[in-house]
Amino acid sequence: MTKTADRKVMKVLAGETVSPPPVWLMRQAGRYLPEYRKTRATAKGFLDVCYTPDLAVEVTLQPIRRYGFDAAILFSDILVIPDALDRNVRFVQGEGPQMDPISPEAVSDLDSSKMHEHLAPVYETVRRLRAELPEETTLLGFCGAPWTVATYMIAGHGTPDQAPARLFAMQHPEEFAMLIDHLTDISADYLISQIDAGADAVQIFDSWAGVLSEVEFAQYSVEPVRRMVEKINRERPGVPVIGFAKGAGALLETYRNDTGVNCVGLDWTVPGGLARRIQKGGAVQGNLDPLRVVAGGAALDEGVDRVIETLGVGPLIFNLGHGITPQADPENVTRLLNRIRGVSGS
Repeated sequence: MTKTADRKVMKVLAGETVSPPPVWLMRQAGRYLPEYRKTRATAKGFLDVCYTPDLAVEVTLQPIRRYGFDAAILFSDILVIPDALDRNVRFVQGEGPQMDPISPEAVSDLDSSKMHEHLAPVYETVRRLRAELPEETTLLGFCGAPWTVATYMIAGHGTPDQAPARLFAMQHPEEFAMLIDHLTDISADYLISQIDAGADAVQIFDSWAGVLSEVEFAQYSVEPVRRMVEKINRERPGVPVIGFAKGAGALLETYRNDTGVNCVGLDWTVPGGLARRIQKGGAVQGNLDPLRVVAGGAALDEGVDRVIETLGVGPLIFNLGHGITPQADPENVTRLLNRIRGVSGS
């Protein structure tokens, strides 16, 4: 039986260099796979997939069966947290996620007392996944970072630069701080519950970190994640945390040093020299441009080779610099994996 520490991804998260590096892809369970589209068609909506363990387990396992990735990540969404806070989250075809925008006055009324009851199906999915996954496969839980989740709660939908949330923070600093504090506490508890259900490690997605100034980044991205990592380390010692602050660029060195995450996720815009400096502090994850998986051919091969050449001499989990896109050809994912693993005929 494989011990948790012997799983390749877990070795890298502990600071070990593994060659070839383990690989998984953000959004590896999703619309680019025909089997996902078939399963998705049986559900009433996207959130129904997230909250129905039979469906969530199935779509999480699909890319593991097809590709043998070294990690599976729970199929869910970062917005299950505001959904558990009764913000009327819904996914509108062609428009993306929407919810009731929160007012400054409503922040103090947020009630998380039934959060774990609401999210019980997610925990059941994690339990079943750990039982059904191959022994050697790492199981990752995840949540959205407080700042990123707050941006959706304030605007009620995604925006190009998250101006509504940034303006809210400037005009209502006390209420904004209260919202971030609340999300920090319950998000850490949510991850701890996923760990208790069987997750080997967890990832915090700060998808909108890149719109923040240096001062705001320290306040709204770094500090909440630092508090989450501190709580996880205290209550579930030894469980690694991956932090993905998309678009943070040069601030990622500070992010690594000040949050205490075990691994820093890198988006595809992070320069090689900076990536290597960040890697000196421990594991990194990334950072192939997702469009190279769409392009395929030489563009894909060159991108894979560059990541390996730049970061393969240290602790690296090979991944994309953001989620795989629906336009990606599944055969290009096979080519990517063969390239990484040195399989001929890719």
